[in-house]
Amino acid sequence: MPKNWTKSTWQSFPAAQQPDWPDAGDLDRALKQIESYPPLVFAGEARTLLASLGQVANGNAFLLQAGDCAESFEEFTAVNIREKLRVILQMAVVLTYSMGVPVVKVGRIAGQFAKPRSSATEKIGSRELPSFRGHMVNDPAAHEDARIPDPQRLVQAYHQSASTLNLLRAFTKGGFADLNRVHAWNQEFVSTSAEGQRYQQMAAEIERALAFMRACGVDTESHSALHEVDVYTSHEALILGYEESLTRQDSLTGQWYDCSAHMLWIGERTRQLDGAHVEFLRGVGNPIGVKIGPNTTADYVLSLCEALNPKRVPGRLTLISRMGADKVEASLRPLLRAVREAGHPVVWICDPMHANTFAAANGRKTRHFDDILREIVGFVAAHRAENTWPGGIHIELTGENVTECLGGVEAVSQDDLDVRYETVCDPRLNGRQSLDLAFRVAELMRAAGVA
Repeated sequence: MPKNWTKSTWQSFPAAQQPDWPDAGDLDRALKQIESYPPLVFAGEARTLLASLGQVANGNAFLLQAGDCAESFEEFTAVNIREKLRVILQMAVVLTYSMGVPVVKVGRIAGQFAKPRSSATEKIGSRELPSFRGHMVNDPAAHEDARIPDPQRLVQAYHQSASTLNLLRAFTKGGFADLNRVHAWNQEFVSTSAEGQRYQQMAAEIERALAFMRACGVDTESHSALHEVDVYTSHEALILGYEESLTRQDSLTGQWYDCSAHMLWIGERTRQLDGAHVEFLRGVGNPIGVKIGPNTTADYVLSLCEALNPKRVPGRLTLISRMGADKVEASLRPLLRAVREAGHPVVWICDPMHANTFAAANGRKTRHFDDILREIVGFVAAHRAENTWPGGIHIELTGENVTECLGGVEAVSQDDLDVRYETVCDPRLNGRQSLDLAFRVAELMRAAGVA
């Protein structure tokens, strides 16, 4: 890997999962248009997130990274954004209270428009079509013309990300995230949940804590720390031309930052050490993540740490394990041990979604809540055994009442899947399943003695 880096050196490396754009001139014009636009996020915000993730790496905070599998151009509404944020805030309150450490909130939002695919084509009925690669590339409609990559979709993705960020900032600083309001939502969940009694004690404890603060003279309605929150954005840095066009040099430090999001990650299919994605992200100052599966070796992980975080900055690198519920403990422990012994200050978080996907009887891709929880249980057990910090969870969810994942608080069955199966790619937990998971993780961390 060359020592000299520019935002375009990735172009000399093999780049996996890039669309076959039909017209290079159209692509160039779209990317130049995006390059002329303002940044979506600022370098200072990315540095603030880096510091917070440094606390996670040191075992003093917990990362909740959550949001859509793939954002949609067709379901872009203020209500959808608000409800997704609401679920993330609810989960964060439960985890913060239970664990007694700050929860760093990072959304899969405002940029998660592209998806890697295992095959260049997919079968829809009897027809074989080019694979849908996310709304910033092509359209999911089942005909040939819709599947042609269109560079103008990159421009549309920029504008939707900008609008989403505007709403997120308004919601998180304008009273929507007030702790009393979020706690009231959680109480509503407890009171209307079949599992309500299970979570009643924790909800009551939170209520007493709020009453105690009010009794001590803390104005919980207006105190900024209880009234406002920081929510950061992240997405898979898949379409490298788009990422390059939003990479800017910080005027204060001279460091380059990918200003499409606060945090970027590399997926399992694109994390080749000699590949374009690693080359690109090694040079930006953002916190970065990498997905790692059950076949990952300790030697590879150590090489990845050296490539992406040679200065060993806490919070710079997050390793996102996606092992599968049956494999996580045995597969993860050697990696934890190798990284710990080598002294790399990484953030370890668990993606319990992707390796637990299967086809239901009706052909729908789905995941079972119990498998998702089992993977988190194994993740925590592996960390306990290796004396390392289980730093967070990475969840695909929506605030909508969809029926895409089985089980959970309302026991979604295979017969229910077609009721509201709305994802444009992979199945997501709905709002109530997500909050159920937060309570379960809170119980798990307490029982494991790590909270």
